[in-house]
Amino acid sequence: MTGATVGVDTNSDGTLVIQPRGLLDADDAIDLRRTLVRAIRHDRPLRLVLDLREVHGLDPINVGTLAAACYLGDDQHVAVFLDHPSSAIANQLVRAGVPADRLRHIGPTTPGRRSGPGCRQRS
Repeated sequence: MTGATVGVDTNSDGTLVIQPRGLLDADDAIDLRRTLVRAIRHDRPLRLVLDLREVHGLDPINVGTLAAACYLGDDQHVAVFLDHPSSAIANQLVRAGVPADRLRHIGPTTPGRRSGPGCRQRS
């Protein structure tokens, strides 16, 4: 990824944690999408957590990628959660239709952070 990095870790309970860092722009979209699709379709954890605490901004392509990851998770029976978004990011995600129970550990607004829509509620 260009100005951003993505960390991947597995917790002792089997939860896969993906930690994007920095400003995620169009140059990062393919790598982020590839990481998410591999995690959901091939690794198939029971839970996948996107830890957004170190994300400074998301362009529309990456917002769509996060939303698509939630839909793909629903289809593959993988619970996808968005953790540690700033309050501004969380508000944008909720306004875009992300159920509040998909957003966890919402933090304060961080200057310079942007975001967009997320994912649908699991049935």
